[in-house]
Amino acid sequence: MNLKKYFVRALHRLQKGPGYTYKELLVWYCDNTNTHGPKRIIKEGPKKKLIWFFLTLLFASLVFWQWGILINTYLSYNVTSSLSIGFKTMKFPAVTVCNANPFKYSEVKHLLKDLDRLIEAALERILQPTPGNSSENPSPPLNLNLWHQIPLVLIDEHDKDNPIILDIFESNETAGGKQTPEGSEATASNQTTVDNETSSALPAMCPQCSHQGSDNCTYRNFTSAAQAVTEWYILQSTSILSKVPLQERIRMGYQAEDMILACLYGAEPCNYKNFTQIYHPDHGNCYIFNWGMDEEALNSSNPGAEFGLKLILDISQQDYIPYLSSAAGARLMLHQQKSFPFLKDQGIYAMAGTETSIGVLVDELERMGYPYSDCTNNGSDVPVKNLYSQYNTSYSIQACLRSCFQNHMTEICGCGHYMFPLPEGLNYCNNEDNPGWAYCYSSLRSSIRHRQICIDSCKETCNDTQYKMTISMADWPSEASEDWIFHILSYERDMSTNVTLDRNGIIKLNIYFQEYNYRTISESAATTIVWLLSSLGGQFGFWMGGSVLCLIEFGEIIIDSLWITIINIIGWCKGLKQKRAQTRYPDAPPTVSELVEAHTNLGFQHEDTGPLPRDEVLPPEPGTPPPNYDSLHVQPLDALGLDSDME
Repeated sequence: MNLKKYFVRALHRLQKGPGYTYKELLVWYCDNTNTHGPKRIIKEGPKKKLIWFFLTLLFASLVFWQWGILINTYLSYNVTSSLSIGFKTMKFPAVTVCNANPFKYSEVKHLLKDLDRLIEAALERILQPTPGNSSENPSPPLNLNLWHQIPLVLIDEHDKDNPIILDIFESNETAGGKQTPEGSEATASNQTTVDNETSSALPAMCPQCSHQGSDNCTYRNFTSAAQAVTEWYILQSTSILSKVPLQERIRMGYQAEDMILACLYGAEPCNYKNFTQIYHPDHGNCYIFNWGMDEEALNSSNPGAEFGLKLILDISQQDYIPYLSSAAGARLMLHQQKSFPFLKDQGIYAMAGTETSIGVLVDELERMGYPYSDCTNNGSDVPVKNLYSQYNTSYSIQACLRSCFQNHMTEICGCGHYMFPLPEGLNYCNNEDNPGWAYCYSSLRSSIRHRQICIDSCKETCNDTQYKMTISMADWPSEASEDWIFHILSYERDMSTNVTLDRNGIIKLNIYFQEYNYRTISESAATTIVWLLSSLGGQFGFWMGGSVLCLIEFGEIIIDSLWITIINIIGWCKGLKQKRAQTRYPDAPPTVSELVEAHTNLGFQHEDTGPLPRDEVLPPEPGTPPPNYDSLHVQPLDALGLDSDME
């Protein structure tokens, strides 16, 4: 009870208003606040009071509306980009060079001989030679197992409504081929679907079926038979080479000592031993200069071609696989140290028989992290397992997207694609162990849903370095100097006086910094907490003439309102308790003398019958000594349900 009284008195002391009603508190606030408007409401006449009340309410609404816009702008976490130009000694980029042809044809010919004979026979049928022009020499039997796994067909579209599918090796044996039914997607007897990529006639198409003999196939249309043959050969060779061990594939590729004929960095000579070898599924053996894995990255002392990297490469074009690599040259890429080179996406070609000069400019990108952008520093917060971590390379969004695709393919197809790193415990897809892998791969690659999942899962890196290249080319060597240059290079490589090189296989590269000026594109927060506070205060001061102290006053009235509410609740509870006491004693409360007499009578006990009821207590007999009041047991007032404060 004492605690309750103390709490109530404390609430009364904290109350700053003149009274304990909401109306009195509101009048007191309007009369004492420093905010413009409320004072005029209580001091003006009835008409002006109404006008000032409307204006104050209108401007207060505008303030809260503007505050909402400002807070929402701040919580959107927008950024601004700034461009700055600096000058410093920079690290020379990592340079990856590969041959456009992944393997020497002389090394893989025994693996691809059946496939080559099959594609040669298919080309003869596609070209439809006349009987007089066809080859009369008997050819060895064809291995049609490869053909039936992924066949190559022709489309006769003279009748657009009823195109006819012609199997190349069955078109001469059957009368008219196989006619595709109308609405083939909805026909139960044939579920073959045709993917029309263009509106023109499609002379060749490459189908991939869920399993051999199935009608559930996906046809990839091509506008040229050359494209169809190349894609078909890549699919078949992928299946064959996926079963070859990695070390054997490395041996069948181009070796560094055969490919890198000369190297010079600045004024310092270098050779193939200064390059790091990695195996790239698209290009075979690739060699990286200044990767920074085992040694510190090299710095460039000055800009200009004489301070850059000079290379002479031999791509041995005469040993190319004829149906796999239709382009000849070297594939190269400039990238950061300890990053994996994705040459298929970011690489460039250097043409044989030319001197290619590449001037480099550096752009450094600095993005702000969460909550301003969804970027990552090292990929640790990305939910996709990085399969390229086996190379000990840094995170990149290209590595994440490919890892995500490979993970989906291993889950759905049961095997991995040959072009991407393989998770532990799984094998690459091939036609023998996984007959329907091509259909599964094609369906997954064209799936927009799986593609969007990978895009949503992967993140950009917060800091990145991009190399802008200016490329120029010239014929090399010239006709006047090619004899002695080829003699020297042939002797240095083969220790032979015979010329073993020609301009169809020689490439010269010059890679250098154009200038030491580098550009830094950095992001900064468009809105800060300082901007937010100043904007909120500016709007409040403009519309209401207020300041931070006015906000404190407004907070004070809110606190006082809470105290009044608490006091009213306590008073209501106390009144409810008194009402309950009155219901127990509906008559008028007894006086003090009546209470004393009642307590006294309750203390007497009858000798025979014990204590008498209250309404049966008799007066004492004459001559009886007065009772000893000290021995009486007096019950407290609380036992009677009365308040001890009653006097």
